[in-house]
Amino acid sequence: MARTNNVTELIIAGLFQDPEVQRACFVVFLPVYLATVVGNGLIVLTVGVSQSLRAPMYFFLSHLSLVEISYSSTIVPKFITDLLVKVKTISLKGCLAQIFFSHFLGVTEIFLLVVMAYDRYVAICKPLHYMSIMNRQLCYILVAGSWLGGSFHSIIQVLITIQLPFCGPNVIDHYFCDLHPLFKLACTDTFMEGVVVLANSGLIALCSFLLLVSSYIVILLSLRNRSAEGRRKALSTCASHLTVVALFFGPAIFLYMRPASTFTEDKLVAVFYTAVTPMLNPIIYTLRNAEMKIALRRLWGKKENSGMERKWEGD
Repeated sequence: MARTNNVTELIIAGLFQDPEVQRACFVVFLPVYLATVVGNGLIVLTVGVSQSLRAPMYFFLSHLSLVEISYSSTIVPKFITDLLVKVKTISLKGCLAQIFFSHFLGVTEIFLLVVMAYDRYVAICKPLHYMSIMNRQLCYILVAGSWLGGSFHSIIQVLITIQLPFCGPNVIDHYFCDLHPLFKLACTDTFMEGVVVLANSGLIALCSFLLLVSSYIVILLSLRNRSAEGRRKALSTCASHLTVVALFFGPAIFLYMRPASTFTEDKLVAVFYTAVTPMLNPIIYTLRNAEMKIALRRLWGKKENSGMERKWEGD
């Protein structure tokens, strides 16, 4: 069967149909998005300029925050603007671009979380060899591998999707473009494509989750022979990362490790990990990390001092 595309524009069903509810959502999610950009941007800036945050953990954290800004910006601005219009549309090419970047950044985040778990494993289980193992070259390789792994995964997803024929209908039952809602619009059987996509996404998520769980089991076992104070310090460095892992993998497993559906609760869970989780991550890392809080105070103290100096010079 020849590939024919009669559909060049898609209509997005959205999260809610009630205009009043949509306006209320706009009031809620606009500050959430701004807080995501500002909070994560502040972490990237602080790690970049602070001399006290040169440990590998903060290098990985800055890349995680950069991913959070990019991932949220792929979905949330379009979602927010759609809340103010009656008919929500997106071009087919724009839909494919949104799928590419959301999967690229989502899988990059998964790999970065695994890298951060490995960093904590080396720091706690092999503290005497930490700096020799987690040297600068290895850190660059791990981060580059995370970004390349995410792009490779996303290219496969889009290559599968771009070959499908779309000849109507053109209403995507979601508030952003994702693979399973788009597959339902293809005028051909997409069973095999769905299996490949599930295997691609599912294996990455499952293997990464098992690696994360295994690394923390090893860490917990290694802490049995340490003092109570040593255990407390070690666990405090892992608590933020474990919280972020739970917030990320919980909704992802709920949505992608079971048969696809179009229930409203599925969309609400998707809103949580596309809009809310990226905002929470900088709060989690800064509130539980004394070094990060000190570096933030120093950064703002320098800005205030430089501003006062310029004012005095002007006087």
